[in-house]
Amino acid sequence: MKTVMIVLLLAAASCLCAQHFPYTPDPLVRQNLETWQDLKFGFMMHWGAYSQWGVVESWSICSEPWCSRDGADYIDYVKRYEALPETFNPEKFDPEKWADAAWQAGMRYVVFTTKHHDGFCMFDSKYTDYKITGKACPFHSNPRADVSKHIFDAFRNKGFRTGAYFSKPDWHNEDYWAPEWATPDRCNNYDIRQFPERWQRYEDFTYNQIEELMSRYGKMDILWLDGGWVRPDSTITEEVRSWGYQLRPWGQNIDMGRIAAMARRNQPGILIVDRSVHGPYENYRTPEQQVPGSILPYPWETCMTMAGGWSYSFNPNYKSSGQLVRTLVDVVAKGGNFLLNVGPGPDGELDTAAYGRLHDIGNWMALNGEAIYGTRPVAPYKEGKVCLTQKKDGKTIYLFYLADDDETRMPSHIWLSSLSLPEKARIRVPGSQTGLSWEKVGKGFLVHIPESLQQNPACRWVWVLEINI
Repeated sequence: MKTVMIVLLLAAASCLCAQHFPYTPDPLVRQNLETWQDLKFGFMMHWGAYSQWGVVESWSICSEPWCSRDGADYIDYVKRYEALPETFNPEKFDPEKWADAAWQAGMRYVVFTTKHHDGFCMFDSKYTDYKITGKACPFHSNPRADVSKHIFDAFRNKGFRTGAYFSKPDWHNEDYWAPEWATPDRCNNYDIRQFPERWQRYEDFTYNQIEELMSRYGKMDILWLDGGWVRPDSTITEEVRSWGYQLRPWGQNIDMGRIAAMARRNQPGILIVDRSVHGPYENYRTPEQQVPGSILPYPWETCMTMAGGWSYSFNPNYKSSGQLVRTLVDVVAKGGNFLLNVGPGPDGELDTAAYGRLHDIGNWMALNGEAIYGTRPVAPYKEGKVCLTQKKDGKTIYLFYLADDDETRMPSHIWLSSLSLPEKARIRVPGSQTGLSWEKVGKGFLVHIPESLQQNPACRWVWVLEINI
């Protein structure tokens, strides 16, 4: 009976996804979305010339009140910021080392920032000189100057699915931030109804750069578009208005239909993530720096930083390994993927601490990855310090006990009040053939943990039990 209930829950979840995502009729897109949901854990990198200053990516050149420049004169600051490519020379760049560390950590897809809002391209675009391969950048003569190509190749060769982050707004492009007028905020600074030819040039520029990424950089699985204020005015919602800046009355439509059609001609079945623009070009959603409180009725991915910010910082405050593992479990139990970001430094290297976190997570995943990959949520998803996942056939459930930071000994009992098991159910630690005793208690069950296991858990931070029903 329990197996039937689980199958029904999965079917209901699939129906909810279909209701919220009726605009992915392409069977290859749906197949790729299912595969992506099996991967669970991804690696993200925000990297650019801004890493030399250890400042937040792009935003310090935006003149919104919250964007900090430590009291510097705005015009002078922007000039110095825009000259950062002239000193950007990441000679320790080694994408194979990154890929090895991320793969060992259990990550199975990558999303790299090919261009952030400041417009500096980390790929060899022929439509701008403001790029890492431009003659003004000392790294342009390096054999690996086209860092996006080498990152995608290194990760793809390791077995990763690959994704390109691309910013729809480009603050360096004069057809987005026109130099004739002030730039009061992140949006374009002229009325495109009065200058339609200028905006058309920007549409074409955006299309052409994305086409380069879709046609010249090998197999691509995800097009991850940021800058959700660049959108048709018909898609503006109260959620968008709550972001706190003034949207333009003319909208900023860049013709996503045209971009999506081109992307899928070059990369059939590619997943497109037009962030926050709920419609036909948002194949999954991306809650940022947060884990939803409950299961969501659509595909989603928590994107989160390992340290405080997205880009490199000289004094990073890294989340603990335990916190990162617990976050991964919490996300997966609610049906999401976890995209974890690290900002490489100006020399092209990751911090030693970042490698340490990846190594720790990898040790945990080596023992417990089967409880993460290819799983789906099962009610009640999370109860107290316990999370749940299940294999897609509904015959195996995984129970995760989220230990506190100072908790090194397993409890003598683990109780779940809201999940009923059939009498034939067998519970064990993954990798062990020794069964654990359990008993029905009310509508739930109680697992007895032997003293030997209490004293010597198989891993740290999150303890896993496998339930076969």
